[in-house]
Amino acid sequence: MKKSLLALAVLGAFAGVASAQSSVTLYGTIDLSGKYVKNDGTTKRLSLSQDGINSSQLGFRGVEDLGGGLKATFVLLAGVNADTGTSNSKFFNRKATVSLLNNAGELRLGRDYTPSFWNNTIYDAFGTNGLGSSINAVQLPTGTLVRADNSIGYFLPSNIGGFYGQLMLAAGEGATPVPGLLASATAPANGSPVGSPYSGSANPGRYIGGRIGFAAGPFDIAGAYATQRYIYTTGRNAAGASQKTYNIGGSYDFGFLKILGYIDRDKVDFAKETRGSISTVIPFGQSEIHLGYSRSKLTVDGVAGFSNTVWQAAATYQYNLSKRTAMYGTISQLTNGDHSAFSVSSGTALRAAPTAGGDSKGFEVGLRHFF
Repeated sequence: MKKSLLALAVLGAFAGVASAQSSVTLYGTIDLSGKYVKNDGTTKRLSLSQDGINSSQLGFRGVEDLGGGLKATFVLLAGVNADTGTSNSKFFNRKATVSLLNNAGELRLGRDYTPSFWNNTIYDAFGTNGLGSSINAVQLPTGTLVRADNSIGYFLPSNIGGFYGQLMLAAGEGATPVPGLLASATAPANGSPVGSPYSGSANPGRYIGGRIGFAAGPFDIAGAYATQRYIYTTGRNAAGASQKTYNIGGSYDFGFLKILGYIDRDKVDFAKETRGSISTVIPFGQSEIHLGYSRSKLTVDGVAGFSNTVWQAAATYQYNLSKRTAMYGTISQLTNGDHSAFSVSSGTALRAAPTAGGDSKGFEVGLRHFF
């Protein structure tokens, strides 16, 4: 009996040590807003929407200290449709990774953000969220604009004098064939400049990318490069092609305002897009003003005289009730070229896309809470 009690005491002590070396955290964001969108050629839409300044999500993250400076971590992050209480069809659609890290860096496996996306969102005062997101003006869509499935990534350690970086290889397993760009040599259809229905949740093929940056005090700059392979079913290059992405971005925080910006160049098949964004955050007291301008130009080889430009201007006023809770209002206008019909919003927040070459205008007032 005494031996049994001693064994239980030892096991209890061991369990206490083990639990002290590991932790799991539940966290998330709820961001809801009343939204007004008016697209040329269609009637206005008033809706309760979400993700005005941050993405609504539910996350789990954990860390275990394995000793000797080695740690194991995981992140599971699910998008939440807070306006309806539903989730996405891919539950942990935002992130699902497991990692090992030490002083030599981090090895990360799973569904994760791509290196070529970070400069788009980090150097955007709107964080690629809501009516002011700079990627509203993207004309060359890609299956891995934001995230990649089946990825293996490496991150540099954080103790190398302000330098940081990552590499990613995402396997093309289960790749989804998609129609190729410009099946004919005529001008693309209105509202679809490149005539290709790529989806952000699709896996079009292998992705390889990398990013390197340097940050010191108020200064931060980074560049990225990536290639995305496609498997085509039709088109002028039915054998498939690779989309090449180059971008560079930076920011400088003067204290009374922060300037952010990036330039992105994409090329796939016969189409080339050059896209840029300049924005600022002006803090005062518990308030912030976010201002931004984005512009994209698309050209297509083999289609005489084809050029399409899209631009967007936006502004947000944010009042921080606390470190976790904020109220905000955003106004935005996007102007299409003759061959496009993009909008400042999507889904049920609009009745229909604008007519080709038309404007899209929006306004929203919302509440965001971190937990």
